Amino acid sequence: QLQLVESGGGLVQPGGSLTLSCSASGFTLDSYAVGWFRQAPGKEREGVGCIGSSGDYTDYADSVKGRFTLSRDNAKNTVFLHMSSLNSEDTGVYYCAADPICHYFRGSFIYKNYDYWGQGTQVTVSS
Repeated sequence: QLQLVESGGGLVQPGGSLTLSCSASGFTLDSYAVGWFRQAPGKEREGVGCIGSSGDYTDYADSVKGRFTLSRDNAKNTVFLHMSSLNSEDTGVYYCAADPICHYFRGSFIYKNYDYWGQGTQVTVSS
């Protein structure tokens, strides 16, 4: 079965850090870009960032730039999203998605057209 699995979510205090993982099973990630998205209750899904297949290309939403870092270990078939200086606005369900390229529409990340999606992992930033 071809799937992505996110892990690493949880409860963290404001100002804290958390690293999410996105692992693939049934296929190899090294040919895929991986996008990260999040969705807060009552809000639309928004793009957080995207990393190219080799890891040389990364891009981030303005809201997380300087605080979030994408990396990947293709030997482990895993992509990482390291999040720091977290605040309540970062609360939501975080999803990873894989496709040969990162997808944009008018300069912003879009979640359409990705081949594979994970089930999501909850991140809650609260004291």
